[in-house]
Amino acid sequence: MQNITLGKIDKLIVHYVGNKNNEDGVRFSDALTDFTTVEEYFNQLINNNFKLEELYQFHFLPDLNLNPMYQFISSIFQNRETFIEQSKNAGRYLYDKSTHPNIKAGELCVFYVKDCKVNHELLDCIGIFKSENKDTILKVNTTSTGFDLKDERGINTNKLDKGCLIFNTEKEDGYLISIVDNTNKNAEAQYWKDDFLGIQPLKNEYHQTNQFLGIAKQFVTLHIGEEFELTKADQIDLLNRSVKYFKSNDTFEKEKFEEEVFKERDIIDSFRHFDDGYRRDNKVELSDSFEISVQAVKKQARVFKSVLKLDKNFHIYIHGNKELIEQGVDENGRKFYKIYYEEEN
Repeated sequence: MQNITLGKIDKLIVHYVGNKNNEDGVRFSDALTDFTTVEEYFNQLINNNFKLEELYQFHFLPDLNLNPMYQFISSIFQNRETFIEQSKNAGRYLYDKSTHPNIKAGELCVFYVKDCKVNHELLDCIGIFKSENKDTILKVNTTSTGFDLKDERGINTNKLDKGCLIFNTEKEDGYLISIVDNTNKNAEAQYWKDDFLGIQPLKNEYHQTNQFLGIAKQFVTLHIGEEFELTKADQIDLLNRSVKYFKSNDTFEKEKFEEEVFKERDIIDSFRHFDDGYRRDNKVELSDSFEISVQAVKKQARVFKSVLKLDKNFHIYIHGNKELIEQGVDENGRKFYKIYYEEEN
């Protein structure tokens, strides 16, 4: 895992980038933006949003040097005097990629951060973010008879819509990049990561752990029921065992994982077939042995549901021994679960 600490913002510029399909146009600043009075909030915005465990790198086939954003960023790192010019180039390129009708216009902020630390190496960083969704605040104004309120819209100082931090290290591999994309629920919103930045995940232990747990979750929740007769409790038990394996080991071994989690040969063979297909269809490259990332396990564990929902009356949380819960049907055809326990808390 990379050990990253952010430094101090040295310069900032703000541009406006619209939706090209709507012919919104762009508006570029010719001078740096004064941020001295809001530096505290700007730092808060960056520190609250960027998670530095999951990292990416620029890429482009067949040659990394053909990635426009890689070239713009490289030029700034080579000569900081080109900061304004290259920030405009980035804005023009983003405008060219903003063609889907659902992409919103917004301010594009480009900033330069000095004296960051990556694994104890002192280096600089370039940050970019786009503000698409504005928040409304009520401003209180003093009047001769008291106070009045006026609504104002602006950038939320707690949440970023889209952003990236590019650290000046490992240039030949596409730098190290952290991203934020809080509006990527729909396919058209992928333009930030794929079309504009042109990045791919850094294949480190975080990526490997995150990807494999995701594959295991999809197999258990979406596929296994098509081949085997399993109850929801059985599926939850498999999810719990998957997370338990990753929490209990420092190193992942695929064969050991399969034996401890799925146990039965038929289910193991089914998982291997699903895993191979998923990797092939989604162009995912994973090792069968890697160091486990604690941060990735924590992230995935939050979405591994261990709740058995029964109509609208009951939720059963299954965290441990599945043998303590039995399922059946009574003489009147009503379904039931029988739960065994030793202590009531």
